[in-house]
Amino acid sequence: MPDPEMAALLRAVLDEVCAEIPLSDTTTRERVAARLRKAAQTNRHAVQDLRQAARDALIRAPTMWR
Repeated sequence: MPDPEMAALLRAVLDEVCAEIPLSDTTTRERVAARLRKAAQTNRHAVQDLRQAARDALIRAPTMWR
């Protein structure tokens, strides 16, 4: 579990990147959140790196959808 500051940063990036995604679209939001967690675990803590990881999650559909 990330420290409170990292958790706040991840939440802020998630909210920013998913601003156009309806709150009811939990599948997409969960996918973006998972990608953010993975990026944070691999020491990609810069805001720009986290934003890019989140955007990549929005652009790239899961393999089962291809």
